Amino acid sequence: MILWYSGCGNSRFVADTLSKELGDSNMIFIPDAARQGTALEFGPDDVLGIVFPVYSWSVPKLVSEFLRTACIKGKPAYIFAACTCGDETGLTIKHLKKDLAKQGLTLDAFFSFQMPETYVNLPGFKLDTPENAERKISATKESLEETVKLIQQRAKGNFDRLKGGSSFLKSNILKPLFYGLLITDRKFTVSDDCIGCGICAKNCPLQNITMQNDRPHWNGHCTNCMSCYHRCPKNAINFGKSSIGKGQYYFKSENLKVE
Repeated sequence: MILWYSGCGNSRFVADTLSKELGDSNMIFIPDAARQGTALEFGPDDVLGIVFPVYSWSVPKLVSEFLRTACIKGKPAYIFAACTCGDETGLTIKHLKKDLAKQGLTLDAFFSFQMPETYVNLPGFKLDTPENAERKISATKESLEETVKLIQQRAKGNFDRLKGGSSFLKSNILKPLFYGLLITDRKFTVSDDCIGCGICAKNCPLQNITMQNDRPHWNGHCTNCMSCYHRCPKNAINFGKSSIGKGQYYFKSENLKVE
């Protein structure tokens, strides 16, 4: 079983690749499972994979809450996690272990992959250049080949090479401030370029967007994944003034042209 969450497609690419290469077609989208109250059942030889993007140098709140509260029956024989990030992971592994411990589960292996940046909600935060984005995707494709082998061998350990510096400050102090002050959908605006296509609502992982009078309306349950912003075909959505003119990115099939 692979539990996964992704807003702009980077972690979805990793989850899909692992699913295909490991021959595990049982993929469960965490927001859907949380909404539906899906129970997770494991046999004595089952493998559980958890794939997600790093938010504020940690596990996304929605992923953390699901892992802590989900109805879990049985224990997997082997648990691995694979996270994606634009730069650093901080203390993500430490926080994830605490989440799993609430269910009496132990993380066996942890992997990380740098993927193109998607967060543009603050001054100074910007997307990667196309060249850097391609470099990250290419490196991740190569790393995934080795990761698959390690998972098949049921290797144990922390294989994260992206922890970065000042991890305690970033993951334990800045994260709560980030969630408390900056995670909101009140700053989203829509320009007259909006064509009312509804792509933003269709792709919102939390189903937080509804269309009202052919315009998106945010309903207060946003995690700031920025899927709506990046997928808008007219670039008509912005987060205050911070995202204006910064371009768009989400992982799509043409990104796989990198060899």
